[in-house]
This record gives sequence, structure tokens and C-alpha cells, in this order.
Amino acid sequence: MWRVAAGVVLLAVGLFFIHPSCRLEGPQVLIRFLSQSLVRSSAEQPLEQLLAEAWDSMIIPPNVGWSRVAVGVNACVDVVVCGVGLLQALGLVPGTQVDHDTLQSQEDLRETFSYFMEKGVAAERFFADKELFKNIAAAASQYPGAKHFVGGNAALIGQKLGSSGNLSVLLCGPVGPKLHELLDDQIIVPPESLQDMDEFHLILEYHAGESWGEIYAPNANRFIFSHDTSNAEMKMLETLVLNLKEFKPELIVLSGLHMMEGQEEEERDRRLLEVAELISKIPNEISVHLELASMTDTDYMNAIVEQQVLTIVNSIGLNEQELLFISQAGSGPHSTQEFWNGAPDVGMVSDIIFWLLKEYGQTDQTKESDLTRIHFHTLTYHMIAVINGHWSNQNSSVAAGARVAGSQACGTDTIDPTKVVLKSPMQFVLSQMDKTLKAKKMTLSPTNPVGVWHRENISFFITPVMVCIDPVRTVGLGDSISAEGLLYSGRL
Repeated sequence: MWRVAAGVVLLAVGLFFIHPSCRLEGPQVLIRFLSQSLVRSSAEQPLEQLLAEAWDSMIIPPNVGWSRVAVGVNACVDVVVCGVGLLQALGLVPGTQVDHDTLQSQEDLRETFSYFMEKGVAAERFFADKELFKNIAAAASQYPGAKHFVGGNAALIGQKLGSSGNLSVLLCGPVGPKLHELLDDQIIVPPESLQDMDEFHLILEYHAGESWGEIYAPNANRFIFSHDTSNAEMKMLETLVLNLKEFKPELIVLSGLHMMEGQEEEERDRRLLEVAELISKIPNEISVHLELASMTDTDYMNAIVEQQVLTIVNSIGLNEQELLFISQAGSGPHSTQEFWNGAPDVGMVSDIIFWLLKEYGQTDQTKESDLTRIHFHTLTYHMIAVINGHWSNQNSSVAAGARVAGSQACGTDTIDPTKVVLKSPMQFVLSQMDKTLKAKKMTLSPTNPVGVWHRENISFFITPVMVCIDPVRTVGLGDSISAEGLLYSGRL
């Protein structure tokens, strides 16, 4: 294309000087030709390539970034296996689909795995029987093709932040011998976090289009379960708080609240109160991000809200299931919806996020809250909402999180346009409840991929996600998305 264009340029220039009659027409013809060539060249590029290039050109670091980040408190070893294959090896056959809040048996495992596989969404559950879990974990570790990885939201976020090369990262979580071996050398683990035995989480993965009996997976995803006592009690939170004075972080990333869901209610609520008190003691000059994960107990979510955990952190990261569950627990917008049917509606998502920030955020100076940012991620798009005056560089933040989702899922360092597909809604209404916003439609394009709008004193940023056609690994994507978004975020 450019060789042809160059030839025409030379020809036009020659005619321009040789034939005086061409002096006016020649350059105009040349300009028209080059314009048409550029349009055709752009049109011939795949949408995915245009989007990747647009992200690369717009993603920039904040003026003032982080240099020291403390991360806690859930860490483990992930054993990743083929979900259907492991269940078959355990002698289980496809059947009824039931969502059990806590797994008590192999039948509970089969029914709950089947329930979420059919929907193609991620989920995590606590396995109550310690000895039975040990047997299943042993079978999973010996299953052909089983792989061991760094696991736990905190450890995964720490790994991602540490890979940037510009940060000192402190990880406070239960670190056993295998996990210590798997962690990058630059991750700092205090002596108090080291223990003799590893905590194992089993990750049952499935591919888009995979079937088990009459169950058909619409998307690639995973089902996670564990019997994890150290993480279930967030035992390392005290260790993290004790190390703050010496380590002096500018940012703390917390996760693991979901791990306490399997405890007895009285013990869980007692520990939740202690957790809230510990977080509230973190100095105000340190930013705190809370990464949520899959939960099913409405009473527990209500307890998290009532203990004001959401109001004592500055930022929250969550996916579509967690967002809807918070709304259901708090009787928020669209809370009568049982689950999302396909890609979550953008207008409904923005309604819930707006309600969350208005209800629990620092939307005015009279409210005793620190919450000013929410980073939402789902398969086909990401959205960040911030209360104005607290965060900067969120265009880059939301784009960086979406970019890493497409590359990491495919196992590549950068986006490979041949391995991803754009499935995001490119036109949508901004709210289903606000009449003015509902009447407006926003349109995104691959060359202008971040949309921005405002609702009162809250700004929203949205970008599409390129979905990996044949994912290498889906676990930990949400953690990497939030970590990358934080890397490109600045506090004002």
C-alpha cells in the first residue's frame, strides 16, 4: 500500500514541475488519493488491532505514582485442572444443577460446579469437610496436566504489581514452602507470614463451548473451592498492620473477606468486627483498596456493610456478580434481578455503582466515609467511577485494566489481535433510572475506546474488553485487572 502511495507521490511531484497545467490539479489529486488510501488502510485493519493501538497510544502513567505497596491477606497455591476431567476422575456424572453456599460433599461439588458452568461465570466456595477436601486435592495434584501457581487474591495482586519493576511490594499472607518457591524474588515476605504448610485452592477450569452431559459452557471460566483455615480467618491482617510503620507504603491492597464466609456466623461476625477496627487504624495518608470476591451469604454481606468496611477504604474492585450481590443485600437498584442474563447492561451497572458511591462514598464533606473509587470489571467491558477531586488518570487506568485482561487470558505479553475478539456493546444508554441519562446513548469506537460521562459529582469511565478466543488461564484475571488499574491511578 505505502509503496504504491510513494510511487504516486513521485509521479505527482514530477507532473507538478514538468506540466504547468498540473500545478493546481496535481496536488489536489494527490491529497485526495492519499486521504482515500489512508481511509482504506484503516478500514482494512481489524477492529481489535485498532483498539489495541488506541489503548497503547493513550495509556500513560500518572504524574505521581506509587513506590511502595503492601498487599494482604489471602495467599495460597492454586492447583489448576480441567474441571470436567477431575470430576469424572472422582467418579461423578452430570446431573442436577444446584448452587450450594457451602460444599459439604462431592455431590455438592458436582451440583454447584454444574450450576456455574452452564452460566459460564466464575464462582468460589468453601469446602467444609477437611479430610474429604484433602483427598480431592491429592487427586487434583496428580491429575494429568495439573499445574501449580501462585494463588490468592493478595498474592496474585502482589505478583502483578511487583512485575512492573518500579515498586517495592510487601506480601502479608500465609506463605508455605511451595508458595514461597513460586513467588517472584522481588516480593518481600515478612518472617511472621512464613508457615510450614501451604494452603491449597483447587481451580476447576472449563473452555467456551465445552460440554458435560447436557451442560454447555457459553464462556471459558473457572470454579474455585478450598478448605482454607488460615485465609478463612484473615489471620495475617495483624501482621500487615504491624509492618506498616517499618515498610511505609503509600498504598495497601486488601482482599480475603470472602474467605470468612464459611465460618460459623458468630465467629465470623466477631472476626469481621476486629478486621474493621484494624483497617480503621491505618493512617489516612495511606490509600486502601479492597478487592472483593465471590460471596453468597446475604447476611454476611449485610454485616460487611453494617460494620462500615466499605466506608473505611478508598477504593473497591469487583465483578458483575459481586456488584449485583451488594445491591441485593442492600436493596439497591435492580436488586430484584436474580442474576445477569449475558453481558450486564451498562445502564444498570452504572445505576448500582452510582448508588454505592452515593450511599457509602464520600460524596460530600459531611459524610464520614473514605470511599471515592469503584473499579468494575466484567467479561466484555470495564467501568471505573470516581467521586471528583480524589483520583487522576482514570482514562489510562480503565484502559490498562482492559488491556491486561486480553493479553493475560491469552498468555501473551501484549494484545495479539488474532487471538482476541471484540464482544463489547459499543452503543448503550448511561442509566436505566435517570431519565436524562437514559435518553442519551453513548457510542464507543475502536479508535476512541474510552467513554466518559458525569452524574452529579461522580465521573464514569468505560472501555470495551477484547475477549481471548482460546484462553490459556482465566484465574486471577480480576486481580490483574485491579492491580493494573491501580498502577495507572493517581491520588489527588
